[in-house]
Amino acid sequence: YYVMREHPGRTLAEHFAAHGPLPVGQWLEVARQLLQAVGVLHRRNVLHRDIKPDNLHLGDDGQVRLLDFGLAYCPGLSEAGGQPLSGTPSFIAPEAFEGQPPSPRQDLYAAGVTLYHLITGHYPYGEVEAFQRPRFTQAHNPARYRPDLPEWLQHNLLQAVAANPALRFETAEQWLLLLERGERQELPGRPRPLLEREPLRVWRTVALVSLLINLLLLIA
Repeated sequence: YYVMREHPGRTLAEHFAAHGPLPVGQWLEVARQLLQAVGVLHRRNVLHRDIKPDNLHLGDDGQVRLLDFGLAYCPGLSEAGGQPLSGTPSFIAPEAFEGQPPSPRQDLYAAGVTLYHLITGHYPYGEVEAFQRPRFTQAHNPARYRPDLPEWLQHNLLQAVAANPALRFETAEQWLLLLERGERQELPGRPRPLLEREPLRVWRTVALVSLLINLLLLIA
């Protein structure tokens, strides 16, 4: 047997069942602590492989703790070959269903699905049942369920749960940095307003329209 410290509180799954989706402010704090924990594990060459709300403990002190390392994997030390698919289906990365070995991006995918679920109450690709062969196409935008979410947060979540692992965050620290930047981060593919791109053209158009309106008023 072994002795563990007791922390008053409950899992985030229990908290969600009692209170529903997290407010954005509380969600950001949970996300920050979760990504810090995942980053620490990955720097020590440990993959958790079962990140989900049931394995996150929210203490009465506000501290988020990552639980249950029964499926943890250490590349080069653990033997995972030949084992059946491990983890909870809705949180398993698409490439794992194809037989790809465990990787940090699979943990980050699970963290992304966890955080997506905690703020929307849904899963990005729908709930995946045991023994199901899921099809991953396009993740649902979280704004579909939470229209109040800022655009940058929507983009971060969609990147975290991208079906293609190459499109996800490379490290927990990369995502954490973007969360800390918040609305100051630049969104790829976001067109700049015409006033920023061609201010002279805009003001010439405004002046011309103003002149035409004044001429029409004089004629009238």
